[in-house]
Amino acid sequence: MTTVANNLESRCDLLRSLHRAGAPLVLPNAWDAATARAVAAAGFPAVATTSAGVAASLGYDDHEGAPAGEMLAAAARITRSVDVPVTVDAEAGYGMTAADLVAGLSGIGAAGCNLEDTDHAAQAPRDPAQQAAWLRAVRQAASDQGYRPVINARIDVFIPSALSGPGGRAQGDLVPEGLRRAQAYLDAGADCVYPIGLWEADALAAFVSACPGPVNVLRIPPAPSLGELAGLGVARVSYAGLLHHGVLEQFSSVLASLAAEQGEHLRAG
Repeated sequence: MTTVANNLESRCDLLRSLHRAGAPLVLPNAWDAATARAVAAAGFPAVATTSAGVAASLGYDDHEGAPAGEMLAAAARITRSVDVPVTVDAEAGYGMTAADLVAGLSGIGAAGCNLEDTDHAAQAPRDPAQQAAWLRAVRQAASDQGYRPVINARIDVFIPSALSGPGGRAQGDLVPEGLRRAQAYLDAGADCVYPIGLWEADALAAFVSACPGPVNVLRIPPAPSLGELAGLGVARVSYAGLLHHGVLEQFSSVLASLAAEQGEHLRAG
């Protein structure tokens, strides 16, 4: 048991050390043991899960549509399949108590987790003070267990502007609220903040320069290049469900080709 605990502690420490402003940790998100192994085999020093991909592979919708037990079991298969740290997308915590969530994460060997500030039941953002209190409770519960996971606090205020495209609300207008949440979450014990959907270069530069802690950026297609993100001081870059979506698109294209080939064969026969 001591060896297992020490191994988890070293993975947490390694994952934390990989968050360096200007030399971002790149995390292609995996959704099962096979994709996690592929990420590690490609030389990436850590693996992140995607809740969208994991939930889809289990037959559920994203945004806590899948039972917590099934999501954690899927994450456990990932953590035991690779020899690198794994950070688990734990969505908004599945309504679990801080102690139960921490026990679940440490039990599967997660070196870190994402926790987002959307209340999926209400389909609305959580009050930042309420979210900060939740993050503080998670950190305290982990400390009580001698466990130091890397907590990546997701900030969701930029999502509507990202979804609406260039014609939507300017992201620069949302930076003050994003920073207010970032400060609260870092003060509560988060190691990194994740303003998901923030991609406009000027707004992103303003956020990163003023943020008092490491920043994770989602590499959606309009976002700056990896080199530009490094130049801005970003510490972590991830892809959420984009790789899962791309693989499914490719799979659907192959299936369509096979179906067309089968149709031609039947017509010829």
